[in-house]
Amino acid sequence: MFAKWAYFRLDASEFKSTKDQRQAVNRWNQYILGQEYKRKAARLCPKTRQEKKRRRTHFDLCESVHEAEYKNVKRPIERSTTEPIEPDHRFEVTLEPDHFTEEKYALFTNYQKNVHREPPSKISRNGFRRFLCSGLKRSVQDAGDGKEKKLGSYHQCYRLDGRLIALGVLDLLPHCVSSVYLLYHNSVSDWNFGKLSALQEIALAVEGGYRYYYMGFYIHSCVKMRYKGTYHPTYLLDPETYAWDLLDPDLLARLSTRKYVSLSRERALSIPPHSTTSFLQSDALTTSTFSTELALGLGNFKHACNYVNGHPHELAIKGNGRSLFEINMPGVMSADEVREKVDLGSCKIAVGAVVTELENLVGWEDSEITDTFSIKGLVAEFVACVGPELLRETCIKWEQ
Repeated sequence: MFAKWAYFRLDASEFKSTKDQRQAVNRWNQYILGQEYKRKAARLCPKTRQEKKRRRTHFDLCESVHEAEYKNVKRPIERSTTEPIEPDHRFEVTLEPDHFTEEKYALFTNYQKNVHREPPSKISRNGFRRFLCSGLKRSVQDAGDGKEKKLGSYHQCYRLDGRLIALGVLDLLPHCVSSVYLLYHNSVSDWNFGKLSALQEIALAVEGGYRYYYMGFYIHSCVKMRYKGTYHPTYLLDPETYAWDLLDPDLLARLSTRKYVSLSRERALSIPPHSTTSFLQSDALTTSTFSTELALGLGNFKHACNYVNGHPHELAIKGNGRSLFEINMPGVMSADEVREKVDLGSCKIAVGAVVTELENLVGWEDSEITDTFSIKGLVAEFVACVGPELLRETCIKWEQ
């Protein structure tokens, strides 16, 4: 349900920055480089007129977020000192395995104390390990053209003058960079590290060929999560058709009006984005409600009434009959993989006090794994999510 929570993603390849996001990056870069460095660099390695014009009129995300990183800072030799010029600060960003270190734990402790106001008694090394240091197994995938794509859980570490000041916890998947958590030192709380880290992670999605950037769930009724909608273009997953819908003013208006939103259903029922009282009045029969009922048909009109009153049609709750295998969800086995690698019929099922194998059930051989309303289809979807290893340790309990 969109109003409670929804899957949320950004197409990093189409990202369009806002003014405040650009200002956050530029302000940080100016702080890192310093006025003295910029003055000397302008003299020793001046930019061309075309380059200056391009930078004034065009914001290059990847160029901007990496500009002040020490490895990218130009350090020409100052003739008077025969030494390279240096920025005011040394800023470094590294992508590291999500291993526990005392350095990371010290940052976590500072963040929990100063941002979340947690007492020391609730902060522990084991808690930090479980929460942020035990993610996905890391591997490398061939991305073509001699490039490699990192997969698994990583820590994106931000260091200022050698000191760890922020840490982003990331899950790198074949087609997305998923932001799990961010913590930062209270000494840099005025530098908008939420924006800085998000822009760094979007740049990672672009440069690494991941394409999409996931920022966790979107809860429209939670004011603290509204900032996620400021990264454009972002999309929400329709809870009924699993289509990705652009989070535009129309969808925002619908989310602000109702507790449950399925854009596909609202379009099918011609439900307007704002208040529906103009045609769904329960206290009186008006010309508008009557004409709408005629246009929609009695069944659809009743569905629309239930829907906007917070009681979506039962199909919205039970699903629309689509098999999980039709969605192509990342990380889930395909139907062909299940058929090839899993002997579903040997799985045990408990019916009352009797334990037997699924293949002994009447009609088992006649059903298909893509039939989401059959026992075979339900078990196949379960296996596709958890994997064949867990299935061997599982006994399904059937209750009516």
